[in-house]
This record gives sequence, C-alpha cells and structure tokens, in this order.
Amino acid sequence: MIDIGVNLTNPRFHKDCQDVIENAQKAGLSALIITGTDLQSSAAALELAQTVPDFLFCSAGIHPHDASAFESSSLARLRQLALAPQVKAIGECGLDFNRNYSTPAEQEFAFVQQLELAVELQLPVFMHERDANQRFIELLRPYRAQLPNAVLHCFTGSEADLQRCLALDLHIGITGWICDERRGTDLLKLVKQIPDNRLMIETDAPYLLPRSMRPKPKSSRNEPKYLPYIAQTIAAAREQSLDLFIANTRKTSRAFFNI
Repeated sequence: MIDIGVNLTNPRFHKDCQDVIENAQKAGLSALIITGTDLQSSAAALELAQTVPDFLFCSAGIHPHDASAFESSSLARLRQLALAPQVKAIGECGLDFNRNYSTPAEQEFAFVQQLELAVELQLPVFMHERDANQRFIELLRPYRAQLPNAVLHCFTGSEADLQRCLALDLHIGITGWICDERRGTDLLKLVKQIPDNRLMIETDAPYLLPRSMRPKPKSSRNEPKYLPYIAQTIAAAREQSLDLFIANTRKTSRAFFNI
C-alpha cells in the first residue's frame, strides 16, 4: 500500500515521527508521500523524506488556506525545493471556499501560479478542493493537457463533482472520510464509479482517523499504519477483493508519482 497524503511534519508527530514511520512499514506500506502545505512544511517534508530513501517521498506547495502568504519569492522557493528528486508533486494547492482563510482571489492566484510551475517542471499536482468544484475545474482545465498527472486528494464531493473530475482525467484520492458513518455514506456509493487506474488511497494523517476501527484507538491521531482500514472499506464498497484493490492502488500510485 502507498499512502499518498500524510502530514508527517504536523506537530502531532514531532515526538515520535520515527516510530510512526516504522509502524507504517510494519503495517505493510511500501511508500509514504509527505504533504507540503506551505514553504516551511514543504522544506521540512523534503528534509524528512531524505532520511528514508525509497520509502519517503514528498510534495512541495502552498495550501489555499495559506494563499494569502503567497508572494513573488514563494514561487522561486517552491521551484528550488521541487528540483530535489524526493519531491514528486507540486501541492497541496487548490481552492477552499468553505473556510476562506485566504480570500478567493488570493487562492486562485496561488493555485494558478503552482499549476504553471508544475507544467514548467513537468511534475504532477496534488490538489485540494472544498466547496469550489466548478471554479476549481475552470482554473485547472487550461493546464490539464500540459500536466503529466493531477490528483484531487481527499475527495468528499458530490456525484456531479466526481464526474467533472473524471471528465478532466483526474486521479481521485480517498481518505478515512469514507469510514465515517455520519458523513461518508454518499462517498461509499460514489467510489464504485472511479476507474481502477484513477483511484488512490491516503490517510491525510493526523486527520480523519477511520471511525470504523474496532477497537477504537485511545488517541484521535490518525497514522499511516491505519491505511489498511481505509483500503478494506473501499474494497468492500467496490465489491473487489482486498488483494486486488491494494495491488491496483499501489500500481496506480507508483505510476502517478514516478516512484
């Protein structure tokens, strides 16, 4: 299994990050993609990825929540980080009109700048979208044919959102959201519509601990070692054997990130 989105630079992992990595390996994971969400976390993600070659990789980007901090020097710094071989994607970038921690205009500017950088460097994009699907698609569409790959991570949208994404040849990342009996039931039905070669799995740790876990962990912190619970839920929803599902997502993720 490959966890395509884990926030290992989050403060909740500072005390025992090496244990978290080792526990992921023991759980059968073959790679982790550490998510960069701003310049500081992107640099930290790269530094961490360099400690365990061939298992840890990362992205470099600026999340829409932090788009207000995007300035002229930001792009140069992202470009510098992205030249390292461990950096396998630009992002996390995109739009979040749900919380609007940065204004929509700031988010759109930062998103387009990062799309242009990904085209320049011929790297995939690792993207975030919440309550902004139509505008997200509008901004992405002119660049899609020039990008080697593009994934919308932590997909939680509607059927119409999913179909717009698939029509634009996007990959889809699914998290433990699908294990949540309160809000993941619609996603359980939609996940059947994603082609095998477009579906990838992720924990988005330390967020989105799978609520289906029994017994429930004492801590609410999600970890890469819990990815099998997400895989089991999705495989069952797709009426696929777990082994086949894991093999498909691993193959898709390796091709997407060129690892």
